[in-house]
Amino acid sequence: MKYAKAALCAFLFACPLMAEPTAAAALNSDVVKKEIVSKAVEPDKEELAKKLANPIAALISVPFQLNYERGFLNTSGNESNKWTFNIQPVIPFSLNDEWNLISRTIVPVIRTDNLPLNSGINGGVGDIVQSLFFSPKAPTESGWIWGAGPVFLVPTNSDVSAETWGAGPTAVALKQDGPYTYGVLANHLWDIGGNADISQTFVQPFFTYTTPEALSTTVMTETTYDWNAASGNAWTVPVFLMVTKVGKVGNQMVSYGGGVKYYVESPDRGPQGWGVRLVFTMLFPK
Repeated sequence: MKYAKAALCAFLFACPLMAEPTAAAALNSDVVKKEIVSKAVEPDKEELAKKLANPIAALISVPFQLNYERGFLNTSGNESNKWTFNIQPVIPFSLNDEWNLISRTIVPVIRTDNLPLNSGINGGVGDIVQSLFFSPKAPTESGWIWGAGPVFLVPTNSDVSAETWGAGPTAVALKQDGPYTYGVLANHLWDIGGNADISQTFVQPFFTYTTPEALSTTVMTETTYDWNAASGNAWTVPVFLMVTKVGKVGNQMVSYGGGVKYYVESPDRGPQGWGVRLVFTMLFPK
């Protein structure tokens, strides 16, 4: 009987000691499970960076883009310059099992300094460019992604508006091969009513390299050819070098970065030399 009581006491004393590591192990297990679930739910940042490099990806995004240009009217330095803040929502719509419709809108908010010379500060909301791309959900057999549709110019009738409606075709074709994304986006706008004669071709070839850390480096141009311009003033050719990074602000997925541009060619009264572009994009992955 004495030995039975001793054994019972030893067992009761050992139970809490045995239970403690078991509870701790369960707690650690719950933490590990939460971390696994969190990682599974959090979007792949590298994949998001690659989708941002694709103008017609099925990703809702709202880029905010600040541009600075100078050297207008054959001036030097900052005597005549321009700031443009572009709001550029991109919204994809699923039409059926095979096709998407991608809406890309550009709303420019413009400030000019001494444009024309000695005119002081001017500005307003510039004319809106609305593009619609009908795009197959699956790439072609050779891996190309493409989309095409209409583009519209919507006048805002502000102090920086051309006060002219425009329309035309737009198209994009690109390929994504590992960390590389390369392709070209183009459109052409004609005036369809208003105060100005418009016939402009826009071509944007681009090349992006994305690292596993979701850091993207892009080289591109945004070339415009004005078919109504006088000889020697038709081309506007800025070359860009941009670096962007996908990350999080709180629970919001974002992309941020910037770069420089240089005008290889521009009209006599247009921007000259170096400029700057900063970008902040809010991402809404499904």
